Amino acid sequence: MIDQAQEIVPMRALLAGARRKQDQLVELIARLVKAESPSEDKAAVDACIALAAAHAKALGGRIRMHRQRAQGSVLEARFGPRRATQKPLLLLGHLDTVWPLGTLKTMPWRVRDGRLWGPGVLDMKAGAAMALTALEMLTEAELLQREVILLLNGDEEIGSPASRALTEQIAATCDAVYVLEPAQGLACKIARKGTGNWRIEVHGIAAHAGLDFDKGASAICELARIVETVSSWTDLPRGLTVSVGVAGGGSKSNVVPAEAWAEVDVRIARRSDGPRIERRFASLRPVDKRCSVTVTGGINRPPMERIRGTVRLFQKARTLAAELDLTLDEAAVGGASDGNFTSALGIATLDGMGAVGEGAHAAHESVLVEHLAPRTALLAGMLIR
Repeated sequence: MIDQAQEIVPMRALLAGARRKQDQLVELIARLVKAESPSEDKAAVDACIALAAAHAKALGGRIRMHRQRAQGSVLEARFGPRRATQKPLLLLGHLDTVWPLGTLKTMPWRVRDGRLWGPGVLDMKAGAAMALTALEMLTEAELLQREVILLLNGDEEIGSPASRALTEQIAATCDAVYVLEPAQGLACKIARKGTGNWRIEVHGIAAHAGLDFDKGASAICELARIVETVSSWTDLPRGLTVSVGVAGGGSKSNVVPAEAWAEVDVRIARRSDGPRIERRFASLRPVDKRCSVTVTGGINRPPMERIRGTVRLFQKARTLAAELDLTLDEAAVGGASDGNFTSALGIATLDGMGAVGEGAHAAHESVLVEHLAPRTALLAGMLIR
């Protein structure tokens, strides 16, 4: 049974503890941000993961590093009792960013105007630091009555190709998942769209645009017809969008183009739409039979739907937030996270438990300092109540 003393820890006490550790929290965020970690640079990502691992170990975490061949390593840090009557809780996040090495020269780490600034500070190095701080608070006070697993990967921004299987394997043993991605405004994320990517390549016949026009088969014309077709699959009431983001083709203006291509982004709000849209892409055929069409890709993240267990987690979070005089709302967003994988397994998953700020993936990426302690206290409360 859970110790009764644990049940009566006031949220105000957790907030006071988080405020006492705020300077240390900001210092940890600074160290993580300064360890630049673009997804495609394995060595850089590994160095940032190692920094978090050293910090977790110093807090008493039981560390296991999952080495990956091409992508960054995955840190698994376990806190609290090794054996408990309840399943573990999972804190899920990533330390890779979209920013290339050297971005600190144009987006330096700084604390200014009540904000923390720097590449990856919001998405999501602050969230990882908040989780470590919450675990530090609870470990010092001996409040952890069940095991808590902190899982930080290094390839989320590129679709989690190496870490997905491990995330799903560990999540399957857990009672609930808290995703350390930034909040949506002040809201938690209880639903996310699934994502898919396709590449369409059209092969036609080149010819001189003046002398032999009729002997050519335009790959660009064929691609234009396909773009019209796939774009018509968008169904906004269903939350389904199909967006041709980039396209190209041809060689010179006086040559009938033999090659053309397009890359397509797909978002789905309903899991059942995944197989349906995959069948549609697979069925694409050229109108001009002299052309051929090659289609590759598929759904890479299932949607995180508003399932009953996640709603219960949100209601619990909202109740705890109210004890801090905070109003907590729920949000459904178009972007995906690793929480999509855990939610698709039927595990209650509450996303957006990280920092509050704005500008993820943008030059004005920043975190609001005033929300660091309250959100860290809320995360700590969710782990012990």
